[in-house]
Amino acid sequence: MAITASKMAAISRLFSSTVFRELATKGRSSLFARLLRESFQSDFYRNLACVGDAFDAAFEVLRYGRCRDEYIYKAALTHRVLLGTHSLRTACMMNEFRVGDCKADMVILNGTATVYEIKSERDSLTRLERQIEAYKRVFPTVVVITGENHLESVLSITSPDVGVMRLSNRYQISTVREAVPIPERISSLAVLDAIRIDEAKEILQHLGISIPTVPNTLMRSVLRAEFAKLNPVEVHIEMTRTLKRSRNLVPLTRLIEQLPSSLHAAALSVPVRKSDHDRLVGAVNTRLREALAWG
Repeated sequence: MAITASKMAAISRLFSSTVFRELATKGRSSLFARLLRESFQSDFYRNLACVGDAFDAAFEVLRYGRCRDEYIYKAALTHRVLLGTHSLRTACMMNEFRVGDCKADMVILNGTATVYEIKSERDSLTRLERQIEAYKRVFPTVVVITGENHLESVLSITSPDVGVMRLSNRYQISTVREAVPIPERISSLAVLDAIRIDEAKEILQHLGISIPTVPNTLMRSVLRAEFAKLNPVEVHIEMTRTLKRSRNLVPLTRLIEQLPSSLHAAALSVPVRKSDHDRLVGAVNTRLREALAWG
């Protein structure tokens, strides 16, 4: 089945946060219905029973395409690393984690903190060096995951301590270069700037440091004074422990079990209220013939 670039873009949008949030908050998504009609001829989805089946079928088209987007890479990391090597009980995942003026695509916390920068077939490498340098100030382990088209360039641009993974055209992840963890290079102040105030306080408490009572307007400067004195290796250990607790994904376990695999990455990265979980599951289980009339 030949699919034009414009239709491929429409299929990709099926997995956007907008569609996911509409399904969760409204129990339906007119955007989903429109994108599906725009993307495929009716014979493609005639035998699909429900909305979840349509998501899985669309994902199958995207994951083997030559123009895969970030979501496909996040889904691969979610299933092969987070839920494959680890689990929601032993590890935590953070998406779009701000580091300076960069946003890390994915961070996985288990006994350590590993940042994954995605360079999909659609991406440019122009910002890669700056992104990597920013991530090294917060995370001991940095990995770039990319496709065949960027692989050689990523290997030449990045330093030997940066891990490189390849997502093959057959949707298989392989390690091309192992990452070298270097926790002593991180900046305690860069860590402070990347986390919330309550998380920073918890790190200090675990290190046995008392926090003076000051107005909220002065708290950030007080924290900076304390973090400036800290050993970066100790900060990394406590940051990992604290973020695993504060960004815990275990409450999403039941939701993940009720969603098709193609939506697992979305469920772990797009925040929705717990009170909307049943509505989301109901929308995904809606008969496709009925869903095509949404809106």
